Amino acid sequence: MYARLLKRCFDAIVAFTFLVLALPLLILLIVLLFVANHGKPFFYQNRPGKNGKIFKIIKFKTMNDKTDDQGNLLPNKDRITRVGNLVRKSSLDEIPQLINVLKGDMSLIGPRPLLVDYLELYTTEQARRHEVRPGITGWAQVNGRNAISWERKFELDIWYVDNLSLKLDLKILWLTFLKVVKSEGISASAEVTMERFTGSV
Repeated sequence: MYARLLKRCFDAIVAFTFLVLALPLLILLIVLLFVANHGKPFFYQNRPGKNGKIFKIIKFKTMNDKTDDQGNLLPNKDRITRVGNLVRKSSLDEIPQLINVLKGDMSLIGPRPLLVDYLELYTTEQARRHEVRPGITGWAQVNGRNAISWERKFELDIWYVDNLSLKLDLKILWLTFLKVVKSEGISASAEVTMERFTGSV
């Protein structure tokens, strides 16, 4: 019952309330990122949601579009802006996804929506992460985030799917708050973002 009705109501109420309360901060970030990214404060990308349905995720844009002499984008670590680095470390880049939550594409809590390219790389068990709506934060994020392996991350995602409850969601929200305050697990080793998933051995 919680997964079908109460979870959706909980998501909508919390997302709307947070967006209203954070409006002044959102306006400030939009202005700063608009300047830092030459008029592009937001980042949009197709991601797979529940049952693999594709939707367009929205985040604050933390990296510019600088390219090398051949027109290829520079490595992530060379494109992240000063403002973007601050926004990423504080996890503020995730806030616009509350719009995805209101639209019903995402939940506050659930497995993170990864790249569409990964869909064909999952094992049958790993693909079960798409049995629920993807989340802004999740069980894997409060248990290592980008600092753990892909295989461990997927194990935690499936555990969440099998143990979904309001009590667990509230626990994850609290642990997420603590992680954000401590800026834990933002990057994997020296990389700005998690290395790409290439399939399980």
